[in-house]
Amino acid sequence: MLLIPAIDLKDGHCVRLKQGDMSDATVFSEDPEAMARHWLDQGARRLHLVDLNGAVAGKPKNEAVIKRIVAAVGEDVPIQLGGGLRDLDTIERYLDDGVSYVIIGTAAVKNPGFLHDACVAFPGHIIVALDARDGKVATDGWSKMTGHDVVDLAKKFEDYGVEAVVYTDIGRDGMLNGVNIEATVKLAQALRMPVIASGGITDLADIDRLCAVEDEGIIGAITGRAIYEGTLDFQAAQARADELNADAPD
Repeated sequence: MLLIPAIDLKDGHCVRLKQGDMSDATVFSEDPEAMARHWLDQGARRLHLVDLNGAVAGKPKNEAVIKRIVAAVGEDVPIQLGGGLRDLDTIERYLDDGVSYVIIGTAAVKNPGFLHDACVAFPGHIIVALDARDGKVATDGWSKMTGHDVVDLAKKFEDYGVEAVVYTDIGRDGMLNGVNIEATVKLAQALRMPVIASGGITDLADIDRLCAVEDEGIIGAITGRAIYEGTLDFQAAQARADELNADAPD
C-alpha cells in the first residue's frame, strides 16, 4: 500500500481545503518545495500535487511552483498532478517538465473524447480522478453533481487505457472522519485497473483497514489533512503499511 502525501497548491502556498471549499483553506506551508522534500525525507515514494486555482480556472495557475517542486524532488519519486488539465499541450508540457502522471478529473467527465485522446497520446501517464458523493460523480471542484454512476463511468474510462483511478469520497475529504472503505472496495472490485483511495484518512486504523482490502485492487491512498495536522504520522503509517504487506499471505 503506497501512501501518497498531498500537496494542494493555492496562490503558491501549500493548503488543505474542507470538502473542496476554496474559501475554507488552511495554509500549512508557504514553501511547497520544502514541504515536498520533507515528505521525501519521511519516506514518501510518490507525491500528489493539485493546482487548486487551476482546477477552478480550467487552466494552470501554479505552474511555476510545480516546476520548482519537480526540480526539488528530482527523479527520486514519481509525481502525479491534477488541476486545470484541459488540453493535450498542457499535459505534454508537464510531462516534459518531469511530472510522471497527470490526473484528469472534470475534463474527463465533461469531455470523454479528450480523455481518450490523452490516453492515446500519453499511454501509461494518464490517471482519472472520480470524485463522488453517494455513488454519483461530482465535477468543477465538487461544486456540481452529475447523474453519472461512478462505477459505470470508471468502467468506460478503463476501456480508454487509463493507468489508474483516484477515487475520492467528497463527503469525507478533509473532514478526518475515516475512509469510505465500502465504496472504495466496490469500485475496485468492478475494475481491472488499480484504484487509489482518497478522502477521510485519519489515523493508523484507517491504514489497517485499507491494507486489509489491498488485494481488491487498491494500490495506494492519498493523505492530506491528517499528516499536516498530526493525527497520522506519515513515516509510521508507511512503515505500518509495509509491515502489513510483508505479513500478508502470498
